[in-house]
Amino acid sequence: MGKPDTRRLDREIRTAERKLEAVRNREVWPLDGRERRAVLGAAVSGSYRVTRGRSTGRAEQRLDTAWQSAETRLIAEISAMQLERAQIVREYAKTKAVKKSSGWW
Repeated sequence: MGKPDTRRLDREIRTAERKLEAVRNREVWPLDGRERRAVLGAAVSGSYRVTRGRSTGRAEQRLDTAWQSAETRLIAEISAMQLERAQIVREYAKTKAVKKSSGWW
């Protein structure tokens, strides 16, 4: 038996980590549709209020909330994938131990 096949999960974890880093840098490309609409809507409403000479406090708060929710979602995805990877490795180790213990000696 070789090593457990976790390449797909490793690749997805790396992709999600890159997305998380992009969200922390306030890049829009990793956001899903709902998050993108929330961020752009808050930015537009904030810019509208700036042009009218009003306070942008609420728009800034909505923008921060949208970025935080995107970051939270990505962190949850990464931890779920890491748990799944750990489970695959544990199952592999368990089957390998069973196979060794039922050996010829």
